[in-house]
Amino acid sequence: MPQSSAPPQQAPDLVTVPARQGLEAVDILRRGAADCVGPVLHDDGCDTLGFLVPPGTADAWDVPGSTCTQTKGRGMSLVTPEPPGEGTDWLLPPGDAEVATDPAVLREALGEAARLIEAADNCQ
Repeated sequence: MPQSSAPPQQAPDLVTVPARQGLEAVDILRRGAADCVGPVLHDDGCDTLGFLVPPGTADAWDVPGSTCTQTKGRGMSLVTPEPPGEGTDWLLPPGDAEVATDPAVLREALGEAARLIEAADNCQ
């Protein structure tokens, strides 16, 4: 009797944004009705945040001020909480969050975060 095997899990893509906008977006996502934020990375300099999103997101990502790259599994393990590379650490580690952030929801949160930052900067 042939054994069925599950398809291999594809590596997530990574949306990178400036830290200030990313932190605002994390707050917006966590305040939402559903806990819809996936694992989030930060660099050691706290200059950027990276949101894990489903594979294939990079193909159509077009949000100004952010980049989306295919990780192709480079150090990405959603099984262990170890950070994926030197110079990074988890803000929200795997296991404490959804598997990945929905790109449409992230797009909205990043837009709202950008508007909040712009408004705050204009009030000073």
